[in-house]
Amino acid sequence: MLQPQSDCRDICKVLVWLTQSRTRSLPKGLQLHAHVIKSGLEGIPLVCHHLINFYSKTNLPHSSRKLFDSFPLKSATTWSSVISSFAQNDLPLLALHFFRCMLRHGLCPDDHTLPTAAKSCAALSDLPMAHSLHSLALKTAHHHDVFVGSSLVDTYAKCGEINFARKVFDEMPHKNVVSWSGLIYGYCQMGLHEAALILFKRALEQDYDVRVNDFTFSSVLRVCSVSTLFELGKQVHGLCFKTSFDSSCFVASSLISLYSKCGVVEGSYKVFKEVQVRNLGMWNAMMIACAQHAHTGTTFELFEDMGKVGVKPNFITFLCLLYACSHAGLVERGEHYFGLMKEHGLQPGSQHYATMVDLLGRAGKLEEAVRVIHEMPMEPTEAVWGALLTGCRIHGNTELASFVADRVFEMGSVSSGIQVLLSNAYAAAGRWEEAARARKTLRDQGIKKETGLSWVEEGNRVHTFAAGDRSHGRSKEIYEKLEELGEEMAKAGYVADTSFVLKEVDGDEKSQTIRYHSERLAIAFGLITFPQERPIRVMKNLRVCGDCHNAIKFISKCTGRVIIVRDNNRFHRFEDGKCTCGDYW
Repeated sequence: MLQPQSDCRDICKVLVWLTQSRTRSLPKGLQLHAHVIKSGLEGIPLVCHHLINFYSKTNLPHSSRKLFDSFPLKSATTWSSVISSFAQNDLPLLALHFFRCMLRHGLCPDDHTLPTAAKSCAALSDLPMAHSLHSLALKTAHHHDVFVGSSLVDTYAKCGEINFARKVFDEMPHKNVVSWSGLIYGYCQMGLHEAALILFKRALEQDYDVRVNDFTFSSVLRVCSVSTLFELGKQVHGLCFKTSFDSSCFVASSLISLYSKCGVVEGSYKVFKEVQVRNLGMWNAMMIACAQHAHTGTTFELFEDMGKVGVKPNFITFLCLLYACSHAGLVERGEHYFGLMKEHGLQPGSQHYATMVDLLGRAGKLEEAVRVIHEMPMEPTEAVWGALLTGCRIHGNTELASFVADRVFEMGSVSSGIQVLLSNAYAAAGRWEEAARARKTLRDQGIKKETGLSWVEEGNRVHTFAAGDRSHGRSKEIYEKLEELGEEMAKAGYVADTSFVLKEVDGDEKSQTIRYHSERLAIAFGLITFPQERPIRVMKNLRVCGDCHNAIKFISKCTGRVIIVRDNNRFHRFEDGKCTCGDYW
């Protein structure tokens, strides 16, 4: 403990050390605060500033406020400290309230206060406030400051105003890693993937300082994951390794997701094992990767391992577990995990209920699924009704599908996806009039059904196919390959199941329609392009139909190839006539 003769400079040094140390020892800080009071030093602005900062870093923002309120003479630094305390502890409304109070007291914000206020504004996605802060930065001549400019770029990006973000970015005389990362992240969030990648390349080309960090790499890797740009993703992974950012939990989580979404779950395992210190995001990313690739047992093992190392699950963790149960038909286990949430202090949300309904619906327990919906503490969402409709379609229960349709229509405006589900449920049961009526509803609302697409990456190029597509440069070879395969498959016992053609046409047309679905064209392209030892990875934006799933099993058997297909729900790995999903998806 410090002696009474210690001056405020020594006290400030100790407070800085406590704040910056990993332990941030609260008891020692409280003792030091008591010493400050006894020594009559609490009125010194610099001491007050460091005390507020200490309480902020120890996650006690309200203690910072209490100290601030007791201080008689408040300088701009004191105001800045308490505003920062609220912003850093996820209290953006309080941060902005005190920022306004500071302005009313006639104090001018500086290059520390403005970025802090901008951070709180970004957390609230408050665009009008963002414009006000921008105007204030211009009036006070802080807009050219690199920290203020970077914070405005980040704020506009997180408010969804990417054009404003780009304008501020372009006008900045100097840029730092925050400004580059903020704009790249903004492009990623807006789905402007090509712009994000172009800007990332520009950042790497800079000759001065480091223009990227783990947040930047994480954002770019997400672009590669969403677009399934596997080759580019591997190059970015290499850059992460060279810059030592591969050990960052944020980057590792994105890498796990990249490899998983590109059908290379082995890469996800490798990344996960190489990072020694794992945060919750990494555990969740690995669990969902396992669940999507039908490594169901490993998903459960990871959950157990999390508990052993003291990592507490969150609502995403339980979504991963329920998803794994849903796609493996494990009803009892799913009910166990659903009940376990409350033991961890978590209340199931609408997404958890939707997954439970999906689990029960896929397993044919439609009455139980309806009971779960009735017992929900909140109004059923579109996702919940969509999950029940999926169960109705799988098990041909058009009566219940009609009931769901009435509930959906009561909701008013809904997405095209659920309308298509309803139409498909009727069509699968041969109720063509009702199916046509559902499609007419889509047309009347000006909604177009999403076109089924499949794509394959070759080098740095993505080849995309639609059903019956003949626009590809190698279409002749692709269709010849399909004809050749058709003969081999027929000899092996394959018979087309035309019930999956959801249109009222004659048998021959149904056979022709189903034979040229987009995933078959993509697989045929892979067969004529990739070497024998390379797995064929096909990505698809819609659910793979039952007949195509059966056909691909025969293709893998006849060709001896490993074929990995990602639909909009999960991965299917076909090898030697079998699929990892066990025909349950």
